[in-house]
Amino acid sequence: MLSPFQLTQIQQLQERCEKEEQILLKLNWDLLNTRKKSEKRDFFYEDNGQLVGFLGLYSFGSKVEICGMVHPEYRNRGIFSTLLKEALAICDSENISTILLNAPAASESAKKFLQNRSFSYRFSEYEMQWEETSLNSTEDVVIRKATKEDLPLEIELDVRCFQFSQKDALEYNERIKKENTQSFYMIEHAGVTVGKMRLDYTNEEAWIYGFAILPEYQGKGIGRKALVNMVMAEQEKERPVFLEVEATNKHALKLYNDCGFKPYSVQDYYERRR
Repeated sequence: MLSPFQLTQIQQLQERCEKEEQILLKLNWDLLNTRKKSEKRDFFYEDNGQLVGFLGLYSFGSKVEICGMVHPEYRNRGIFSTLLKEALAICDSENISTILLNAPAASESAKKFLQNRSFSYRFSEYEMQWEETSLNSTEDVVIRKATKEDLPLEIELDVRCFQFSQKDALEYNERIKKENTQSFYMIEHAGVTVGKMRLDYTNEEAWIYGFAILPEYQGKGIGRKALVNMVMAEQEKERPVFLEVEATNKHALKLYNDCGFKPYSVQDYYERRR
């Protein structure tokens, strides 16, 4: 587990790097705050006690995402290359099948670093925030707290909707269930549980993740109604609501736009070539 001092150092470095390029880094603070002591997932580079370089690994089943940063005054010294080499050695030792490096689309320093590297552009992701618009809740779609009995369906949804393997889905759900910032919900329609979503509450914000509807129930407006009901519930608590979506997912992007979500940042993902 990262110490409060380490977390503060990471936050200060993040703020400095974001200010330099007017970008937003995706450091997955929900995961940084719940690291296990046994995991080697965070890599630090210091100069005279000052954190000047940081890189984190974030595991999602058999996929790992990488995000890191180097203090503007310490760039072009091989610091990020050193951190990345250490991180990739851990990934190789664990036989990680998919390794994605995440960088803000507007970061010129990231684009420069990735030139002639063993990473190829894979996709972009929008980070979106809900802006107040007229919505109406519905009673035919119900959102309820998940129970232990829902775990098999949560795993099935990850397998069928997010292409997890059965093993990875089980391990992933067991891990995130231990995170104290997460709340898990199931979506019901006509008395049948047909989907799920989870909310991460960090910094007084509500982030929607893992939003999925069983394929045989898609295209019936259930997802839209569930999303609207959840947004309205969070608005009553005066929490800003956020989510992420791949830019290529046109159906989901239209749904989110129609419900009042607007993109405010773009993250690019680069996959490691073998």
